[in-house]
Amino acid sequence: MKLDVRLGGPLSGAAEQARRAEAMGFDGAWTSETQHDAFLPLILAAEHTTRLTLGTSIAVAFGRSPIVTAHLSWDLAALSQGRFLLGLGTQVKGHIEWRYGLTWDSPGPRLRDYILALRAIWDCWQHGTPLNYRGEFYSHTLMTPFFNPGPIPHPRIPIHIAGVQPYMCRLAGELCDGFQVHPFHSVKYLRDVVLPKVEEGLQAGGRKRADICLASSVFIVTGADAAQMEAARRSVKSQIGFYASTPNYRVILECHGWGKVARDLTRKSIRGDWEGMAALVTDEMLDAFAIVGAPDELPEKLRQRYTGLLDRLAVYETFQPEGDLTAQQSLLAAFPR
Repeated sequence: MKLDVRLGGPLSGAAEQARRAEAMGFDGAWTSETQHDAFLPLILAAEHTTRLTLGTSIAVAFGRSPIVTAHLSWDLAALSQGRFLLGLGTQVKGHIEWRYGLTWDSPGPRLRDYILALRAIWDCWQHGTPLNYRGEFYSHTLMTPFFNPGPIPHPRIPIHIAGVQPYMCRLAGELCDGFQVHPFHSVKYLRDVVLPKVEEGLQAGGRKRADICLASSVFIVTGADAAQMEAARRSVKSQIGFYASTPNYRVILECHGWGKVARDLTRKSIRGDWEGMAALVTDEMLDAFAIVGAPDELPEKLRQRYTGLLDRLAVYETFQPEGDLTAQQSLLAAFPR
């Protein structure tokens, strides 16, 4: 098991976050694309570490042309001396159309096309092959020497994709180096949905399980006393309610027989009833989607849940070196180096 942290917050803190994570013994650091760009913190992290894998989990693919993502990834792979990992996600229709102001259609096939376009561009830069990619959604047929960055020592940039629906699981198995399992997950969802569909993709691509990395982060509910436990419980229930209200994520609740709750959460989210959403998340659901326990119970619970199931694991909350690191330290204790 590789153990990772999630970087976040102001860009000014990225270097220290990454440096401390490496010093503690973590294997990798991931950034997300919510309030900040996913790529920029990794520039600082690369400069201040020597060992950490540095990845985007995720960068929004459809917010950028493949050529833009190709350049960002190429530069980070060179700067980090091969430690960069590109994690891509589609986002959902509302955000692509209303927040990014771009086109949304056929997200699964479009992401497949995006990945193939990236690899064609990188092949052109590394080997001098003519750029002549003509896909269903993307076409890249011009690369002059002025815009070609040329070969780098570590051109094999791993691509992970994130997803929830079966199509993305299959696509990852067939075409990608890794699959970023959503932090809103359960063991049942992993075993009944993710793993079988990834295996279908592996077989379609003539590959085996060792050819793909399954990575995720985990919600942790813990505290030094009852008050802290209750505060953590409320916070994580609110986060689960937010994710579970997304119609695309309904498959996760439905595999437990909680489809009605998913639909009720969607209705409440439309009304902006955030407190009401958290109230719909029962303790049974919390136990399915989070690790709940006193600090000394966490390592064994993490070990029991994830051994043999995932290849990389992080704590969902952002790594703050000056804050409470109980959850991150429990992860290190669960899977000693």
